[in-house]
Amino acid sequence: MKYATIPFALAAVSGFTGSIQADTTKPADEEVKVAEEVVVYGEIGYRNRSNEINQTLEYDQEYFQRFEPLTAGDALKRIPSVTFLSDVIESDGARMRGLSPGYTQILINGEQVPGSGSDRSFFLDRIPAELIERVEVVRANSANRSGDAIAGTLNIVLRDGFSLDGGYIRAGGLKFSDNEMKESISAIWGGKVGSGRLIVGYNHQGRYNPKQKTSLRYGDSPENNPNYQNDDFDNRETQSDVRDGTDRSLNINYSLAFGENSSVELYGFFVNTDREEIERSFEYNDPSSTIGLAASGGNLETDNANNADIEQRNFSVGTKLTTPWLGGIAKFKATVAKFDEFVFEWEDEIDTSEVPFVFEEERTIVDLVDDEHSLSWSQSYSTTTDQKIEFGLFAQEKERYSNILESEDEREVSNNWDPEIQSPNNLALHNAPFQSVPSAHSNIEETRADAFFLVKQKMLSLSWEVGVRYESTKFSIEDLSLSNAPTIKQDYSFALPSAHIQYQLDDNDRLHFSVAKSVRRPNFDYLTPALIEKEFGDNDLQGNPFLKPETSVGLDFGIEHRIGQTGVVGLNVFYRKINDLIELTNTGIEGSEGPSTFVLKPENLGDGTVKGVELDLSTPLSIINLENTGVFLNYSVLDSEVDDLFGKRTFNDQAKNVYNLGFIQDLPDSNTSFGLTYRKQGSAYGRIIGEEVTTSYGADLELFIEKRWDNLTLRLVGSNLLDAEKREAFNKFDTIDDQLTRNFDEFELEQENAGSFYQLMLRYAF
Repeated sequence: MKYATIPFALAAVSGFTGSIQADTTKPADEEVKVAEEVVVYGEIGYRNRSNEINQTLEYDQEYFQRFEPLTAGDALKRIPSVTFLSDVIESDGARMRGLSPGYTQILINGEQVPGSGSDRSFFLDRIPAELIERVEVVRANSANRSGDAIAGTLNIVLRDGFSLDGGYIRAGGLKFSDNEMKESISAIWGGKVGSGRLIVGYNHQGRYNPKQKTSLRYGDSPENNPNYQNDDFDNRETQSDVRDGTDRSLNINYSLAFGENSSVELYGFFVNTDREEIERSFEYNDPSSTIGLAASGGNLETDNANNADIEQRNFSVGTKLTTPWLGGIAKFKATVAKFDEFVFEWEDEIDTSEVPFVFEEERTIVDLVDDEHSLSWSQSYSTTTDQKIEFGLFAQEKERYSNILESEDEREVSNNWDPEIQSPNNLALHNAPFQSVPSAHSNIEETRADAFFLVKQKMLSLSWEVGVRYESTKFSIEDLSLSNAPTIKQDYSFALPSAHIQYQLDDNDRLHFSVAKSVRRPNFDYLTPALIEKEFGDNDLQGNPFLKPETSVGLDFGIEHRIGQTGVVGLNVFYRKINDLIELTNTGIEGSEGPSTFVLKPENLGDGTVKGVELDLSTPLSIINLENTGVFLNYSVLDSEVDDLFGKRTFNDQAKNVYNLGFIQDLPDSNTSFGLTYRKQGSAYGRIIGEEVTTSYGADLELFIEKRWDNLTLRLVGSNLLDAEKREAFNKFDTIDDQLTRNFDEFELEQENAGSFYQLMLRYAF
């Protein structure tokens, strides 16, 4: 469908009325929760049993709240098949089914939101968990959502006007392993204002993460030299890494019913982040000693200080109108969303291995703005035979501006350096001029026009949904780092059919089956046409603005069993065949570093497969008369296969498995509760040209205990109680031939540690 045909499609539906009756469902006042019920509750929250035909797992906030997650990412650690490749005690880019964040669609209130990732992903640590009403895990794509969901969709629904009657305040603090304290304050109120309902939520969260890293580097790998620890030692690096910042967020929603079966909703979500990252690293020429400077016969070779100031602003505002129209129910939505990031980073290093000492300084400025404007219309009709027909249009304009400036300086300094009382930052002059990084100064504009049609049929035992979505995209790329560079334009279109079946075996058991086609659009940094020198080892990267999206046909088959009144257990098997994979290829052109280096270029090349099994269980132990004991278990086994220049591998950084288990024990007579969760994800392997890495994580243990009064709850939570470690083994190569022949430039073992931290939180309802 070309853009010009959209008005004709709107006109065509006006004649589609027939004997169809309007669907008039809307929220009811009795569904609104009283504030005391949210703050002071003795009942344990379990996974909801969603009535969606498409297999959907639904988790209310009560499922997560007892463990006081700070962000949406922290909450989603308890959901099946969600993994992270973050630093210890951080959860940012969700990797549903272990695939990179770009394969997972993140929605806020059903809407896509822009983020900083070049792979179009949105980091979940941007959303405070306190503002979440529920989380929906949609395992397969449907026609009435954007098709960017190869791995699946995570829809984070924020509180709206029908979520709460009354208000509450949450206040407390966090204490970290280095005795640093951070504050945490939230306030939420909901109620009637005029003829409608309003909810306002504010969250102020101190963020902090102190980590210690140790890296051991060798000239060869144990696959070539089993005795590498003694024979090929190169250097050791120790690093302190502190992330220190504050998040402030605001959620506003106003809902107003008017006329007959009509309503309007106004909503806004705002996040402001100010963050500082402080790193101090020392490289030694000995595996354990830290005595003296290398130039004087000691062990310290380099002293490095790397700091970054980060400012990020997110907002999304919109309106939704629901009203009878053309014999059915029409929904109109308009949304404006923006992500703005400014980063100033400076790295200063002094090399003490030779006299005179050498001081090097690098400064980087990152300026990124991502704007999105979207309009949508959908029309639905319900027939007298429980059949629902829905169709609609979606339009979006996106503009992404990015610019990276760098400055470098180098000079000789005196040799009276004392790292105990000085930092390399003390030598910084900031005199060198800034210059734009090639390809990093660009402007990308993208325009989408989508249309969809689906039919749902609900019957006593068998329910089904069939639909198709047609997505048409035009984009242009302007490389601002080159004078007189041409604007490159491209467009593509594709149809995304989907079908879902739900079969009710009996009152407690049902089957789900889905088949759906979905898509993943190319990374922004791969689309920019400029040449980036030494992007992969000593090899250069040439962008390719003519990349096509990856597409996938996926299958999901699941069975779900109800346990008593509130328990549920589910088992799902999934398979994805992904076509037109984007992989790096060797152009054969000599790279900027001379012979044996090359210019690499991303191309649509080959196919891949992803598969796995997912188990989830949440239930009270009523079967053994333990009504006040809830148990939880999620376990996923994940696998995949793809070909690259070096042979077969899994999709990069896909964990082999992930599981979490836990329990909550409520003691009604004393109004207290306690519980714990234990989480572990398997190792992951990633390979690009010039580098291979295997990542493994230690287990994560969390514990809570709470005491409740009439309108007050006090909760103590301990997190990362096992002092989890992140371990990475890097194979590094200078050239493609070196990687093929296993001629190592460097082998590195890195270990990152973060200690436990504790939260004491008080909630007061009013």
